[in-house]
Amino acid sequence: MTRQASRAQQLRQRIAQEAARWLAASGSRNFLQAKRKAAEQLGVSDARHLPSNLEVEDALAAYQQLFRGERQAGELRRLRVAAVEAIRFLSDFAPRLVGPVLEGTADAFSEVNLHLFADSVEEVGHFLRERGIPAALGDRRLRVAGEVYVNQPEYRFLAGGVPVALTVFDHGALRQAPLSPVDGRPMRRASLAEVERLLASPG
Repeated sequence: MTRQASRAQQLRQRIAQEAARWLAASGSRNFLQAKRKAAEQLGVSDARHLPSNLEVEDALAAYQQLFRGERQAGELRRLRVAAVEAIRFLSDFAPRLVGPVLEGTADAFSEVNLHLFADSVEEVGHFLRERGIPAALGDRRLRVAGEVYVNQPEYRFLAGGVPVALTVFDHGALRQAPLSPVDGRPMRRASLAEVERLLASPG
């Protein structure tokens, strides 16, 4: 590696670390905004030096482990326990856990995000109303291919102080996940058994 390439790599790492600190402090998961803020703070104007979202996520995980240790681990476990309870409660809709609670970078700002699969969004709304759960209906913008985005219906509510977001898909979408905002690959989804295994893992 040339000296110039080495300096460029070091700069990418510094931007990733600064972006990770901003994400951890703000509770946001807007990687592009974090990278831009970090680059501005470091006086970097060349976009070629910006790290990938995956590099920032790795830096965030390292930051949490180094500076938040047991506190972050406790928050993550609390959210995963809530996710298990929600998945069991919503079992009629084949729920799958996605996002920071699954990936391990969740913190006190994070929500439990589940993907549900139903004949219609109204079916999920009826289920929640029947059980006395006041939920607000909105949507979530997701990338499905290249630069193609869709707005997917989503219910939001609080369960024991934990924010829960239920993104509703039709049954056919169970095998075709939207793309991750971190690495652009199909989003990782976890079933009840997978989340339970995460909870049982000492790590």
